[in-house]
Amino acid sequence: MRSYRPADLHAAGVGKPLELAAQGFFWVGGELIDHPAAGKAMRGQMYVEYWIPARLIHPLPLVLIHGGGGQGTDFLGTADGREGWVHFFVRAGWAVYVVDRPQHGRSPFHPEFQGAMAPPGPTHFLERLFTRPAAFADNYPQARLHSQWPGTGELDDPASLSFLAGTGPTLADPAAAQVDAQRAGAELLDRIGPAVLLTHSAGGPPGWLIADARPDLVRAIVAVEPLGPPFAAISGQLPYGITHAPLTFDPPLAPGELPQAADMPSPGEGLVAYKVQAAPARRLPALCGKPIVVVTAEASWMAADNHAIVHFLRQAGADVEHLRLEDHGVHGNGHAMQLEANSDAVAGVIARWLGDQGLS
Repeated sequence: MRSYRPADLHAAGVGKPLELAAQGFFWVGGELIDHPAAGKAMRGQMYVEYWIPARLIHPLPLVLIHGGGGQGTDFLGTADGREGWVHFFVRAGWAVYVVDRPQHGRSPFHPEFQGAMAPPGPTHFLERLFTRPAAFADNYPQARLHSQWPGTGELDDPASLSFLAGTGPTLADPAAAQVDAQRAGAELLDRIGPAVLLTHSAGGPPGWLIADARPDLVRAIVAVEPLGPPFAAISGQLPYGITHAPLTFDPPLAPGELPQAADMPSPGEGLVAYKVQAAPARRLPALCGKPIVVVTAEASWMAADNHAIVHFLRQAGADVEHLRLEDHGVHGNGHAMQLEANSDAVAGVIARWLGDQGLS
């Protein structure tokens, strides 16, 4: 087991010190409400932690937005205790802002202020879709390729226990949760200026929505296996195609109107049939004119459906690339690729994409 004693950590890191010009935190997005018993209370606040390297190379900061029941710690370390994507990008000269979305992690969640919690999901969900999907015969076919979890993947595995320990509740109303994240993310960009958003999983919809609210301040989006497929995600229906909360379409939707879906066949073996907008498709102007990439892992369940969200975005006028890790020599990853044994290799592929867009 990894030692966390100061002397041992010092010995492990003294040869490669992390040099920072600044590190700290602040809050955005909170709104005051009137509670019948508590009086004035705050809801919807978002914790933001910043890491500014001593050698700041890149002009735009990265904003890292975690997924589902996770928190910002998903980017602060791997499941087996190694440095995370925050460290990788800081060492590469990026300023990094990592958030705990409202109602997650260090962002307080009192149901009387924030809203009702969703019921807890089954524990075996983590094994089936994250830590050892190949062990379940009825899982998706590419699960057999999963090889990068840094442990056995069973629930008594220390890496799995670490993952489970950081898994928390979500808001019962996903549209309200996304509106909270959009408001907080827009305020964050108002404070720090133009940035690149790097989202993961259920952090994908907040990324689209933050860009919708601040299109000029979002210069690019790296969507790592964003929630999908369109209209029919694993978490339930997405009424606006890629979000639960409203997006700005062109031509505009009438009050109460939702975009209509059309069925598409599977584009190939192992890929699911899916939905996009019915013709004529409306544009998403806030997502147009900026580089966007959807990053997909070889052994994730989303390897079978991420093509759908790429099609949806292109149909809406976005300039989007689909980056499959196996096409870049990175194999065996599942959905929680930032926690896995080769997490730096995945981050390296993302860093090269950023460089190719002229963003580094």
